[in-house]
Amino acid sequence: MSAAPSAGAAPQPGAVPQPGAVPQPGPDGGGEAAWLIVAPRRVKTPGRRTHGLLVQLYSLLSQRSWGMGDLGDLAELSAWAGCTLGAGFVQVNPLHAAVPSPPDGPGGDPSPYRPSSRRFPDPVHLRVEAVPEYAYLTGEARERVDGLCRTAGLLRDAVLRQGALIDRDAVWALKREALEVLLREVPLGPGRSAAYNAFLAEQGAALEDHATWNALAEIHGPDWHSWPAALRDPASPGTARARREARDRVDFHCRLAWLTDTQLAAAQRTAREAGMDIGLVHDLAVGVHPGGADAWAQQRHFAPRMSVGAPPDAFNARGQDWGLPPWRPDRLAESGYAPYRALLRGLLRNAGALRIDHVMGLFRLWWVPEGREPTEGTYVHYDAEAMLAVLVLEAHRADALVIGEDLGTVEPGVRETLREHGVLGTSVLWFERDWEGTGRPLPAGAWRADCVATATTHDLPPTAARLTGEHVQLRHDLGLLTRPLAQERAEAAADVHEWLGVLSRLGMLSDGVGCEEDEIRAVHRFLLATPARMIGIWLPDAVGDRRPQNLPGTWDQYPNWRLPVADAAGHPVTLEDLAASPRLHALMAVFRERVRRGDGPGESARTAPPGAHPV
Repeated sequence: MSAAPSAGAAPQPGAVPQPGAVPQPGPDGGGEAAWLIVAPRRVKTPGRRTHGLLVQLYSLLSQRSWGMGDLGDLAELSAWAGCTLGAGFVQVNPLHAAVPSPPDGPGGDPSPYRPSSRRFPDPVHLRVEAVPEYAYLTGEARERVDGLCRTAGLLRDAVLRQGALIDRDAVWALKREALEVLLREVPLGPGRSAAYNAFLAEQGAALEDHATWNALAEIHGPDWHSWPAALRDPASPGTARARREARDRVDFHCRLAWLTDTQLAAAQRTAREAGMDIGLVHDLAVGVHPGGADAWAQQRHFAPRMSVGAPPDAFNARGQDWGLPPWRPDRLAESGYAPYRALLRGLLRNAGALRIDHVMGLFRLWWVPEGREPTEGTYVHYDAEAMLAVLVLEAHRADALVIGEDLGTVEPGVRETLREHGVLGTSVLWFERDWEGTGRPLPAGAWRADCVATATTHDLPPTAARLTGEHVQLRHDLGLLTRPLAQERAEAAADVHEWLGVLSRLGMLSDGVGCEEDEIRAVHRFLLATPARMIGIWLPDAVGDRRPQNLPGTWDQYPNWRLPVADAAGHPVTLEDLAASPRLHALMAVFRERVRRGDGPGESARTAPPGAHPV
């Protein structure tokens, strides 16, 4: 049992045992063992009010990327946005390791919210040319990798100029081959070798398990449930033998994790050097793929034959099944929340803030039994006090902010509890109404301050599509409407008309109703008029993109997670195009005007005195 501080001593944040440690009974062998987590009461708040960009990294192609956005593009975007746009952060989609597609089988799941592992980043995001050893390739190895670069250029051109979708599997096939050549042909120098060995020591068994799963998946497929019985247990003698036999591939995947981590660190360092107060905001998905690396390596902590989802609501009358196995709250508590602590620590090592998808899951999750409809699920509660204590502790250690995605059905008291712990919420303009009173748009001054305010998200229509009603037509064309098209159109148009009326009366529509670009600028002027500590600008909104990155309720009917950022006509826009876009700079001028006037200063960063949370 970890000891509490002696009487009169201030408890020090971080008084927790290391992951994997087991609490022991007292010296006399009697009594009960328990964990004690000592954490600050609150996460720090932003040092000052700030704005930043929201982007799905894969969608942001440059003239140097291999068919999808990568960490080189992220660093470039961060440097430009910090230096030129005065942005304080860049928020990206989850960069978790994806489930690889099976050999000669159907493509893998492109969703970044159903990963193989949340503990390690996906090497598909690597910028191959930025790996230091790339500069030392010679002879046939150089020719081979250069040929792969040229093939990657064809993939990029297909997306940017021929209307092709982003093909993550094709990009990864090229990068994997290039990295295999690179790592085989160019040995690490003494300094790089020492850094790699330090990473191996720091990550320990978690990295070894992750790399082992990837090595075995190359042989037996990406779902561990179908593997030979001896390999389904990561601690079995059979798995230990297979790990030894595949040690070269295990080391390869360890190297990939290290290289990706170093490029993530470089991107965050670039963001801060560009003047960003926060830098990168990473996204934590709500769960993992049931057949992936985390579900295999940590299977004791996951509930078998269960899936996370959502109960029926106004938008999904049949409920939702997300296909993600939930953590068992009892096993988390028994381990002193070791898997959860390690997960947060890993994500925060290269971040200025962490966004938690479906943050209500820290309190309860809708469990759906295997083979049952979502309507037959039930809520299972977690120890929210413990979950929040661990979250605040790890954020305190990393000197990072925390943002909770608290949209949708929220249990009473959850938002208040999150606010007490300094966790910022998420407020989307179109949903901010006086729901308990008039139902009309909520005045700017009545918005909560402890939030990231934005016009849209990756699961919602871009602002241009909402203003024109194109999102209703899209859902109709895909058979997703449950009411007549005319009724849906009329309701959506009335909603937009009411908001535009508010913006017009406030003098925020300088060119009047009917100018789409000015309407989008007016939306962001309104966001700036709220007390929100952070303002998020959906990057596709800056160039008039109409297409949502994800359309909930669809699978093959819509190209979810495979679209590049595009302009109003649907033409892909590169990072270089964005930097030169008059439309983008006209939108960002709204924020520069606000800065010049000195409006809306935020409160100073602060943390509350630490307190002890028995778990």
